[in-house]
Amino acid sequence: MSYDNELYQQVILDHNRKPRNFHEMKDASHSCHGVNPLCGDDITIYLDVDENEGVIKDVSFQGSGCAISKASTSLMTTFLKGKKIDLARKTKDEFHKMILGELDPEKEEHGLGKLTLFMGIREYPSRTKCASLAWHTLIGALDKKQEGISTE
Repeated sequence: MSYDNELYQQVILDHNRKPRNFHEMKDASHSCHGVNPLCGDDITIYLDVDENEGVIKDVSFQGSGCAISKASTSLMTTFLKGKKIDLARKTKDEFHKMILGELDPEKEEHGLGKLTLFMGIREYPSRTKCASLAWHTLIGALDKKQEGISTE
């Protein structure tokens, strides 16, 4: 999938207005709170992880933030549901490299799928923390970090 600015904007607006998996998960096996003090993004990621299978059975989030942060979190949750933990960690690394400009999804092999819509973020360095907060918070949840995550 190549980068298309108009499609990017439409997807961001749609996921900001109607975020997917936007609810507290009462019986979450893992959770983590993350903040981006620079932008004011504030989210909690909830996971239902099957430790024996190494699978993220369910994922949701709650919180507030800018359109990029909320859309990134929404897309992340739809992408990861039912995926292996190892794949989630690999995808986080690929996503982070992509938004920093260290991975070109149009020229290099990756497993990002629709998440490549965020490759344009690398043109706006001040927004990379907005797009990556959910991913850092996801890893915090998987690692059961009690102190939470901050992009500062």
